[in-house]
Formats: sequence, C-alpha cells, structure tokens
Amino acid sequence: MAEQVKTENVEVVNNPQQDLKDIDVESLGEEHINLVFTLGRENFGVDVNIVREIVRVPSFITRVPNAPSYIRGVMNLRGTIVPVFDMQLKIGMPTTPLTEEARIIVLAVNDIMFGIIVNEVREVRTIYDTQLEPATKLSSAMDRRYVLWVAKPADDRLILLLDISSLFDLDQILQEENE
Repeated sequence: MAEQVKTENVEVVNNPQQDLKDIDVESLGEEHINLVFTLGRENFGVDVNIVREIVRVPSFITRVPNAPSYIRGVMNLRGTIVPVFDMQLKIGMPTTPLTEEARIIVLAVNDIMFGIIVNEVREVRTIYDTQLEPATKLSSAMDRRYVLWVAKPADDRLILLLDISSLFDLDQILQEENE
C-alpha cells in the first residue's frame, strides 16, 4: 500500500517496491536498461550499452568555427578529442544555465565517440516492454523522430527514450568517413 505524505503544496508518494519474487518478470517483456537524465524539467533516457562514461562539464570547451549552434565544441578527454553537443538546442528545447549537477555523458555509437551535455544524471533504470508506448502518441514541440519510445515506469514519471543515431545522423557521418 502506498503511503502518501503531504508537505505544504508538494505531495510525496512513498511506494515500497514489491519483491521481485512476487512479480512474474517474464510477463513484463524484454528489459531495457537506460541511463536517465534531465533536460530542463523532462526526463530522457539512452541505452546504457552506448554510454562510455559520465564527466563533469569542464570549465572550457573549445568552440569549433562555423559549427551548428548545438555543437558546443570539443573537449580533451584524457588525450582523445571528443565533440560535445548541447542536447537542449539539438532537440529544440529552450536552453537553461548549467549548474553544478550538469554533466557530459560520453557516448560511443558505431565507433563514433561524442559527448552530450545534460542538466543532471538521475539514475540507471530497467524499463520493460510493457512500460513502453510508441513515440507517435507524443504531442510535443520536440521533434518526435528523435524519440524511440515513451517509458511509463511504475512511479508515474515519463521518460523519453532517445534515438541517438537519428538525433545526430550518425549513419551519414559513417558514410562520409568511409568515402
């Protein structure tokens, strides 16, 4: 039974997790493990298998001349030059100032390594097929082609699971490298 606590105008719901032995995990479908982060007030997720590391935002990111506005620049990560993208600009959200909680999530997709700036890294979360809704049901100012699924976990938060390959058109980058 969920316990509800009301503090001023904020409602906090404490819902103790059920024992996994009480749940038929197979009935939930395939599990997907995602790194959940925030952009503005929204929760987003990426597959943990493409996450290489999470680093603090350095005090200086080198700008790249004539680059699109969503490319913040490049950073030196232990001798490797890594391009850094501003996720809020890329997906059409208004930008917010960086805080102490801001991080760069370093991703590797098809041997291409790059970083994305996020407001906060929240958690690593297991999401099951039964908790996923198609992104076509999403009504948002954000471009839906970048969202694979909308996850609705038991805590009633929505998590937009991003399609990183289409977000940064990595297939085109790979073609250009092979030419």
